[in-house]
Amino acid sequence: MSFQQGLSGLNAASKSLEAIGNNVANANTVGFKGSQAQFADVYANSLNGSGAGQVGIGVKIATVAQQFTQGNITSSNNPLDIAINGGGFFRMSTNGTVTYTRNGQFLLDDHGFIVNSNQARLTGYVADSRGVLSTGAPADLIINKADLSPQETAEVRSQLNLDSRLAVTTWDGSMDPGTYNNASSVTVFDSLGNAHVLQTFFVKTGPVPPAATPPTWDVYAAMDGTLITTPANGLIGTLTFLSDGTIDTAATTLPFAGIELPVTTGATNPIGGAGVGIEIDFTGTTQYGSNFGVNALTQDGYASGRLSGFNISEDGTIVGRYTNGKSATLGQVVLANFTNPNGLQPLGNNMWAESASSGQALVGGPGSGTLGVVTSSAVEDSNVDLTAELVNMITAQRVYQANAQTIKTQDQVLQTLVNLR
Repeated sequence: MSFQQGLSGLNAASKSLEAIGNNVANANTVGFKGSQAQFADVYANSLNGSGAGQVGIGVKIATVAQQFTQGNITSSNNPLDIAINGGGFFRMSTNGTVTYTRNGQFLLDDHGFIVNSNQARLTGYVADSRGVLSTGAPADLIINKADLSPQETAEVRSQLNLDSRLAVTTWDGSMDPGTYNNASSVTVFDSLGNAHVLQTFFVKTGPVPPAATPPTWDVYAAMDGTLITTPANGLIGTLTFLSDGTIDTAATTLPFAGIELPVTTGATNPIGGAGVGIEIDFTGTTQYGSNFGVNALTQDGYASGRLSGFNISEDGTIVGRYTNGKSATLGQVVLANFTNPNGLQPLGNNMWAESASSGQALVGGPGSGTLGVVTSSAVEDSNVDLTAELVNMITAQRVYQANAQTIKTQDQVLQTLVNLR
């Protein structure tokens, strides 16, 4: 008589219940991947080979395989919670030791590094001061909270309509409203990010009847209420128009360049540097028989800004928002995938380590290759189907009982043999 089959069945059913119990226990664990006990039958080895009627000697656990299927995505209130939708793992670093996880519950430590609850640091591509990513090798991601550097104004773009019905005016340099036809203003910035008001005055100079001269307007500039001296007397250029009201690009040199705007704030003086200055571009300006209007007015400078928040896009790019209305790239989260994810070594704490069976990590930005995309302010739930696990538990319990019954039956048969006289 042999009790081997029944005993192996009891062990296998017990191991299956352990896997099911572990799945049920982690049904609410973020990023958890359920496991499944997989079995194999067992036959005794024979030097002469096995006969057609050979009876197996039971069952064994072939492996406990984790199921790397997608879990549901659930929104959260933490912008540093990140969910992976698709393949891949977050690449984490602990003092240089690299591990992998699907749990995207992150926070900032006291140094600004993005870490998980085990203080392992999230890795990715780090951005320099210009927002350019260094994609050579992943490094620990840090949120740089330094102020965004100001940018000095180099160009002003102004698109206007000047009223062709206005009379010719004489400019005397006093900036008195009676000495110009129209004016506009724009805020520009020096190299330290200080704001200054640049005013432009438009003085109609032609045509003077009955001469058939083309329509012309002189443009003067003042900085913070003071007429600039370069070019002389504040005259930065003359706009000439065709008879259809559009600007005469042949007679008008655009943009007006080398306009020196003086500052006394300790910044580069003048703005843009001596002999360089800034450009003012009036391309698209018109002279129609309608009221004066500013249709577009932009400049490329800005003041310094303080980090007010950040968000993470689908491709893992971390974009910082600043108080000056600008944004800048702070880094990019990377993901890693494996040829055989089931070969990863479980470490606990929702972490895995690379092994010979898993193959080397294939690292890249989210959305590239076989890697999924990421979702900010969201987490990936456990992929455990609680209903299915409870049904599996009932089945495993019945299997355990059935194997116990085979042992009981074997015992009864053996007792019968012992009692023979």
